[in-house]
Amino acid sequence: MISHLETVEFCLSNGLKVLVRPVHSAPVATCWVWYRVGSRNEIPGRTGISHWVEHMMFKGTPAFPKGSIMRLINKNGGQINGFTSEDYTAYFETLPADRIDLALRIEADRMANSVFDPAEVEAERTVIISERQGNENFPEFLLNEEVVALAFRAHPYRHQVIGWKEDLRRITRDELWTHYRTYYGPHNAVLVVVGDISPPAVQKRVEELFSAIPAGDPPPPVIASEPPQMSERRVVVRRPGTAQYFLAAFHVPEARHPDSFPLLVLEAVLSGASPMSMTGGATATHRSARLYRVLVETDLAVRAGCDYSFNLDPGLFLFSATVRDGRSLAEVEAAMWKQIELLQHEPVSVEELQKAQKQARAQFAYALESVTNQGFWLGLMEMVDTYKSFESLLDKLAAVTPADVQRVAQTYLTETNRTVGWFVPTDHREA
Repeated sequence: MISHLETVEFCLSNGLKVLVRPVHSAPVATCWVWYRVGSRNEIPGRTGISHWVEHMMFKGTPAFPKGSIMRLINKNGGQINGFTSEDYTAYFETLPADRIDLALRIEADRMANSVFDPAEVEAERTVIISERQGNENFPEFLLNEEVVALAFRAHPYRHQVIGWKEDLRRITRDELWTHYRTYYGPHNAVLVVVGDISPPAVQKRVEELFSAIPAGDPPPPVIASEPPQMSERRVVVRRPGTAQYFLAAFHVPEARHPDSFPLLVLEAVLSGASPMSMTGGATATHRSARLYRVLVETDLAVRAGCDYSFNLDPGLFLFSATVRDGRSLAEVEAAMWKQIELLQHEPVSVEELQKAQKQARAQFAYALESVTNQGFWLGLMEMVDTYKSFESLLDKLAAVTPADVQRVAQTYLTETNRTVGWFVPTDHREA
C-alpha cells in the first residue's frame, strides 16, 4: 500500500468529482484540476486545440487579469504549472497549506471565466507554432511523429499533442472557445487536493467556490477504435542530423487491462524502473538493465531504452536508441530483437525480477514523498482507470511473476504488431 491515509471522495451536483487526501508530514498542500480532454478528443483539422486551450487558460480572467495568476502564486511561495497529454489536461498549484485557498479560487475562476481575447489568441498562435518548429529541430521528435502516425491508422493517438502546423495556422478563436466550453467544465473534471488540510474544511470551500459553475452538455465520446495490426510497418526519415536514431512501437493494452503491470515490470527489466516513464516522460536507462548492457556497454548505441505509459485507450510500448558513430541501425535493431526473443523464450530469473520490482518500489516510495506527486498520481489514475488503484500500485507491481513478464513479451512484442522507424541523416554514409 502507498500509505494508510484515506482519500475522501465526493461529487458536486454539477458533476465535479473531488478527491481530498490529508497528508500531515509537512505544512504544504497541492491542488490539481484534471480535465478529461487531450489529443484523443481532437478531430482532423483541429489537432493541437487542447494544448492551445491549456495555454489560453493561463491568460487570465476578469478577476485574475493576465499575469496575475503566476505573480500571486510566486508571491505566496508556491509553484504552478499545467500540461496536456493524449488523454487529459491538468493544472496544479502547490503552496503553503494555509494558502491553498488561493489555488482553489484560481481554478474555480478559470474553469468558469477564462478570457479568450482575440489578440491573445493570435499571440499564442505564434508561440505554439514556434514551439512546434523548435520540436522539428530534434530528430527524435520527427521520428516519433512518423512512427506513431504510422502505428495508428484509425485512433486519434496518431496525432501529436502539439498538433499539425497546418491546423495550428487555421484554428479560430471561436473553435478554441467552443472547445473550452465543451470540455473544461465541472461535468468533465476531477479536483484533487492533497496535503496538510482538513477534508471537511476543503469540502466546504470547494462547494462555495465550484457549486455555482454550470455543467455543460456531456462531451462527444471518442468512438474510434484501432484495428489489430496485421503486419510490420516501416518508415525511414531522412533529414539533416548528426546521429542515427532507432524507434520501434508495439501496440499494447490500456491502463485498466490486467497486463498493464506486467508490462511495467517488463519495462523495468529492459530499461530500469522509473515512475516518470509512466507519465510519458523519458525513461533514464539504468546501467544494470538489459538494454544498457547489450547496446550501450558494447558500444552499439549511445543511449537505449524502452517506455510504457498508462493510457486510457490501448497505446504503445516504445523501444528507442541513439546509434553510436561508426555503428549501423541494422546492428542496433538486430540487438533489440535478440533481447525481445530472449524474454520470449527464457523467463527472467526470480533474482532479476525481484531486483526490478525492488527498484520500482524504491523509486515510487521516493517520488511519493512529495504531496505534489501524490496529487499527480491520484489524478492520473482517475483519468485512465480509477484513483482507488493508486492505493495498490506497489502491491500490483510486487505480484508480477516471471511467467507474466514472459507472457506479455510473447503476446505483444511480435513482428506483425510492430512499427519500426529509422532516422538517417541526409549526409550519412554507412559504416
